Amino acid sequence: QVQLVESGGGLVQTGGSLRLSCAASGRSFSDYAMGWFRQAPGKEREFVAGITRNGGSTNYGDSVKGRFTISRDNAKNTVYLQMNSLNIDDTAVYYCARRRLISWSWEDDRQYDSWGQGTQVTVSS
Repeated sequence: QVQLVESGGGLVQTGGSLRLSCAASGRSFSDYAMGWFRQAPGKEREFVAGITRNGGSTNYGDSVKGRFTISRDNAKNTVYLQMNSLNIDDTAVYYCARRRLISWSWEDDRQYDSWGQGTQVTVSS
């Protein structure tokens, strides 16, 4: 198992920006694709963004495409989520997750084997 710790959440105004970080402990961070999910009150956990092992390819959920950018720095064992043009619908707990080595879907949360504790993002009107 790997420990994932999210940070950077907080309160932001509508239209503003926020950058989340996810720091991973342990070895072999660069062997794994990573993803971000979020869960808002009354809603199921939703795929936000994913990134391949070396950052060469990314994938985004429809609700954030064009506004959010996922990136990673393997030397720092860290994955980031840059969130721009935030609106109140982006309010959620955001989770960092490690993708399974053997997987076939970005969006299916069953394809991830380790999760952080989450960080709260609140967007005010």
